[in-house]
Amino acid sequence: MIDNFGREINYLRISITDRCNLRCKYCMPEAGVSNIIPHDQILSFEEILRLTEAAAKLGISKIRLTGGEPLVRNSIVDLIGRMNDIDGIDEIDITTNGVLLADLAEDLKKAGVKRVNISLDTLDHEKYAEITRGGDLNKVLAGIKEAQRVGLTPIKINVVALGGFNEDEFGDFIELTRDNDISVRFIELMPIGSADVGENYRFISNEEILKRFPELEPMEKEKFSVAVNYKLPEAKGNVGFISALSNHFCAECNKIRLTSDGKIKPCLHSNDELDMKKVLAEGSDEEVLEALKASIGYKVEHHKLNEGAAPISRDMNKIGG
Repeated sequence: MIDNFGREINYLRISITDRCNLRCKYCMPEAGVSNIIPHDQILSFEEILRLTEAAAKLGISKIRLTGGEPLVRNSIVDLIGRMNDIDGIDEIDITTNGVLLADLAEDLKKAGVKRVNISLDTLDHEKYAEITRGGDLNKVLAGIKEAQRVGLTPIKINVVALGGFNEDEFGDFIELTRDNDISVRFIELMPIGSADVGENYRFISNEEILKRFPELEPMEKEKFSVAVNYKLPEAKGNVGFISALSNHFCAECNKIRLTSDGKIKPCLHSNDELDMKKVLAEGSDEEVLEALKASIGYKVEHHKLNEGAAPISRDMNKIGG
């Protein structure tokens, strides 16, 4: 599929649940458990598979499953296995907080998952418990180790740059790449929904991080990659910078998002949504195909957060990472 600005859209991110076993401060309100979407409004696996089949016919070849936390949804391994059988789907990845990964990594690999992105903002046990409101870092570290063992690689560790919280650990994350085939990716803090952001954390641009580590060497840009990659000399892994605010990559955006309650979001930072759940419930396969195709026409040329636009109303757990 080609959008109105000549971008090839071949990537669909699917949020399969808004529920999460953590309560990260910049992602979800503390009262998130009282604000979840009712079960009857969440897409069923059958609806997700039907929409994925339509997407594949339109040229979508890569799927990323997100949440909330996707691994908390029952029978996710079965969903991935069925999704992997759809003609045209070449790659299925997962973004996870890693808490349940140690127990599921081998089954996920067998079902067809190629690789995992793990959200991890600190390597300090106390700070991890603080920002996640009670999480156990040991479980995440065990998940990373098991993912490496079964071959869900290369592993990407997503680090949100939080001034006043983890900026003293940027060097520690970069050092992880020296002896490990790991991609550490620094992500600029984005104002989204009602999550706890501005009062507690200072925005740090990726340019600022790069200036602190002049030893990082630039790498060749990968097609469709949202990250600009660097590496330490002779390191096994690399360091990526995702600059959604300071240097947005909208001109190369190749994705659309499906929320857990069945809305297509052509742009993460726009409140524009198209209700696919109603089409899935009432429409024919051809109508589902046409509705999905039409959603591409709503992709904007670029978001305007760095021009002072207000954040979108949905919280990140209801969109998918």
